[in-house]
Amino acid sequence: MKTYALIGAAGYIAPRHMRAMAETGGTLAVAYDPNDSVGIMDSHFPDAEFFTEFELFDRHVDNLKRRGGMIDFMSICSPNYLHEAHCRFALRSGSNAICEKPLTLEPKDIDGLVEIERDTGRRVSTILQLRLHPAIVALRERFAKSNRRHKVELTYITSRGRWYYNSWKGSEVKSGGVATNIGVHFFDMLSFVFGTVSRSEAHLREAEKAAGSLECERADISWFLSLDRNDLPDGVKGKKTTFRSITVDGKEVEFSEGFTDLHTRSYQEIVAGRGFGLDEVRPSIDIVSTFRHAPIVRSNGVHGFAQRAMQQ
Repeated sequence: MKTYALIGAAGYIAPRHMRAMAETGGTLAVAYDPNDSVGIMDSHFPDAEFFTEFELFDRHVDNLKRRGGMIDFMSICSPNYLHEAHCRFALRSGSNAICEKPLTLEPKDIDGLVEIERDTGRRVSTILQLRLHPAIVALRERFAKSNRRHKVELTYITSRGRWYYNSWKGSEVKSGGVATNIGVHFFDMLSFVFGTVSRSEAHLREAEKAAGSLECERADISWFLSLDRNDLPDGVKGKKTTFRSITVDGKEVEFSEGFTDLHTRSYQEIVAGRGFGLDEVRPSIDIVSTFRHAPIVRSNGVHGFAQRAMQQ
């Protein structure tokens, strides 16, 4: 049975990690979050220790280590800008790290984790769950055999309320901006399916929406991401708060189902030693970092939703 610690227990994604720990036969020994809204722990691990001060959490983890009570994995669900630091803490505490996206905000920060992995003999695995989605796996196998380039369009609109902009997620310094915060999994998936990115353009970069294009080995991709409910298509607006679409050569790729157990699948792979490590995560961090620092350009490849957003 694997033993876990959890950093960021009050976060939105933390319940999926707790469920994954439980469903893979693990136990949560200790959790930390500066916020104390963590009643969800009662559903899975009511006997786990919990701290709202990092120093006390650190001391508890150190005491466990000294008594031989090793923590096998430290799961990290903290705000994006803290991920790298918390991974370093996990490795130096003698644990392997399981980190939510994005692993880091800049590619150069991955290099430091590579060194600490080498020094400690521990490993960082990142949750890249779309790589495990059956529809995405089938898509990759299909286009790996293709001899021509494809035209891909990604649209993801997930409306957020005013709270978002007063939280760390609304700060580009802390979240990396909308393209990083809600897009990094999609960029990982696109490069996973269509190959290495050779060129990237930024077409729109605002606090609540972003758009650009990518040239991969096997596809030309235009993408649009938004948190603004006004960008929802007319047939969706007022009925749903989220719209997700990926088309390849004009045909919709259906992958709306099958998301609920992907964290558990991810944990199964990680525990078995097959998790996605630092080399696998680097391409998506390169993509979002390049976009964040790129000049805004206008070209023929601007996504249709982005064109409408620019005209508003």
